[in-house]
Amino acid sequence: MSTTDVPLYQPEWLELREDADAAARAPELLDPLRAWLAGPGLRPGGLTVHDLGCGTGSMGRWLAPRLPGPQHWVLYDRDPALLGRAAAQTPSTTADGSGVTVLTRRADLGRLIADDLAGASLVTASALLDVLTRDEVNALVAACAGAECPVLLALSVAGRVELAPADPLDAEIAEAFNAHQRRGGLLGPDAVTVASEAFAERGATVRVHSSPWRLGAGESALTAQWLRGWVGAAVEQRPELAPRAEAYLERRLAQCAAGELRVVVHHSDLLALPGPLPYGGGVS
Repeated sequence: MSTTDVPLYQPEWLELREDADAAARAPELLDPLRAWLAGPGLRPGGLTVHDLGCGTGSMGRWLAPRLPGPQHWVLYDRDPALLGRAAAQTPSTTADGSGVTVLTRRADLGRLIADDLAGASLVTASALLDVLTRDEVNALVAACAGAECPVLLALSVAGRVELAPADPLDAEIAEAFNAHQRRGGLLGPDAVTVASEAFAERGATVRVHSSPWRLGAGESALTAQWLRGWVGAAVEQRPELAPRAEAYLERRLAQCAAGELRVVVHHSDLLALPGPLPYGGGVS
């Protein structure tokens, strides 16, 4: 990723999606992570967690209370305003009531190296893998492998969306959106597979678990904003869709406003643990 002063995501969008993200994240990956942190990953002085592309800090708000402390969070983002917001909203205590400290780093994640992660107990990120290229994913995996710590990468797009009621244009919009996700060499829906293979090649135990958004009448504001972005990206990729896509979006937004639309947006969470586990494991 190139360094820029323009944030990748607007804070309003990140805040709008936070509850859906929290509900979607795979808690099934936390038990093997906790076991590793309490066993081969046990380090004096508590946990040091590096949160890459932290945005408004939603991963810290979800994860810090679910891990034992004390914890020191190192937050990375290229937007200083997001860094400030994330730091201010990081939880002050952990699962056992221990304290949390925070450090922020404005950084280009495309240039991350193992030395940047020295001393890390855990590296984590949300909605990051799918906006990287293959070279960037390989560099990220190499940096994490060099740090010899677990990696929890949440909410990467899986390339599948389910809408009910169905519409004849659903599949065409989804195909164009997925092509947009892969523009310019970005991995999009292929990111978790590429990252899983890269971690496994470096001897890690990899687990992947589904983490879908399930959006109904109670999430209409998020659904409407997601629809606009989903259809907009599809039209950007295939401009010839514009006339039909405009009518499609109007239909879908009307269904959303009426509480009639249900959407499942599929994501995947990935956990990579250094080396083989004594109690088994592997890619799932």
